[in-house]
Amino acid sequence: MKAEKIFKLAKGFRGRAKNTIRIARNRVEKALQYAYRDRKAKKRDFRGLWIQQINAGTREHGIGYGEFISGLKDENIQLNRKMLADLAQNEPYSFKALVDTVKRMRGYPVDPPKT
Repeated sequence: MKAEKIFKLAKGFRGRAKNTIRIARNRVEKALQYAYRDRKAKKRDFRGLWIQQINAGTREHGIGYGEFISGLKDENIQLNRKMLADLAQNEPYSFKALVDTVKRMRGYPVDPPKT
């Protein structure tokens, strides 16, 4: 990379890392490595967060996460974890309907709707 581009990418770095080409090049290369690595890690982190949110929602209704996901697969309900987590947080009645569907299929007693 040309020095201009290195310094442009190094903008905001501390000390000589922003204005000395040798140090700036090393810091920019390392920063780009971290950026590449963390784009992958971000996907893992969000999936873990969604799983925790789904698990919390299913446990409120008396069923575990693993059993819930397995039941959805058996019922051929194809919702990804991001959408399930969103339903668990923002649409509790819709999420409860999904949980009740899985419970019915598994033979668990289903709570009657509250009026």
